Order: sequence, then C-alpha cells, then structure tokens
Amino acid sequence: MVTVNIHEAKTQFSKLVDRAAKGEPVVIARAGKPLVKVAALDAPRARKRLGFLKGEISVPRDFDRMGEEEIEALFGGGA
Repeated sequence: MVTVNIHEAKTQFSKLVDRAAKGEPVVIARAGKPLVKVAALDAPRARKRLGFLKGEISVPRDFDRMGEEEIEALFGGGA
C-alpha cells in the first residue's frame, strides 16, 4: 500500500485514483501521520468466460427438434 503526503496527493491525484481503482489502496498522510485511505468502491469483476462448461455437458444432436410434436399440437402447427 502506497503512502503519500497531502501535497503529493494534490499534484498526483489522477494517478493515485487510477492506482486505487485498479485495486491498490493509497494512504494520504499529513506530516507522516496517515489520515485517509483511498480505495476502489468495488473490485474489478472478472469477465465471464464463454465455454467454461466445455466437456462438462453435452447437447443432444436433435436439440432443435426436441418436443417438436408437442409444440405443434399446442400451437396448431402443420399445413
């Protein structure tokens, strides 16, 4: 965790906020005494991965035709 004095925090504010937003809290001190901590409100969330269940499940070959007769009966399908 980085500690900076108030003067440095004023001059480097944008950089310190960027660091905090990336998960590195910053302590701001006066005369060497810590006063406040700047930290991100929410940690960055991991992005969802496509294919995370690969090999765990299988889709039947006739998936797009499953229940075809029942659906036609319910909705009056057929010509």
